[in-house]
Amino acid sequence: MLVPVGPAMAAIFDFQCLKLLMRFRCGIRWVAMVLPEPGSWKCWILASRPKTLFAAVAPVMLGTALAAYEGSALWLAALAALTGAVFIQIGTNFANDYWDGTKGTDTLERLGPVRVTSSGLLAPRSVLLGTVAAFALACVAGLVLIVIAGWPVIVIGVVSILCGLAYTAGPLPLAYVGLGDAFSFVFFGLVATAGTYFVQTGEFSWWAVLLGCMPG
Repeated sequence: MLVPVGPAMAAIFDFQCLKLLMRFRCGIRWVAMVLPEPGSWKCWILASRPKTLFAAVAPVMLGTALAAYEGSALWLAALAALTGAVFIQIGTNFANDYWDGTKGTDTLERLGPVRVTSSGLLAPRSVLLGTVAAFALACVAGLVLIVIAGWPVIVIGVVSILCGLAYTAGPLPLAYVGLGDAFSFVFFGLVATAGTYFVQTGEFSWWAVLLGCMPG
């Protein structure tokens, strides 16, 4: 049973203080979580959603493992693919935070992890610039892969970034029309795994696609 919070205790949850507290629901209990100082580097770590980054790492590991099994692994290509995948994931997370915050989808009453835009921990413009920076770093990794594997990488990279933005941005966001899971399955499963295999071997493999069903 939840006990109503009085005026004195309510002051603890003032988001303008240096030490901020927010409540989120965990099962049937309410837990207080200490938030980082607004604008600090810890806010960026929070916005990047570290727990989701393995979704970018796993398909690269699988694609590289298949290439290594066949004796065709290229470690520079694998590292560039990993870097690109992680920054596309981070850019997608930043974009999701920004658009959900500015559209009013995320509010202080939402349940679950804190969102930096809606909570005021980072200014919306800063989160938007962070989105651009993350995707730009992914493009730098993509340039390395283009040199190694050629023009197909351009197609894969551009489509991946556009879909990452379209997850919650634009007039018909993928996440709002029930296509969020499909996006994750295709790009953080099939495309990432098969793409990682391709940049190391120069070949398409249905085995890579099949492996991509696992993280997807």
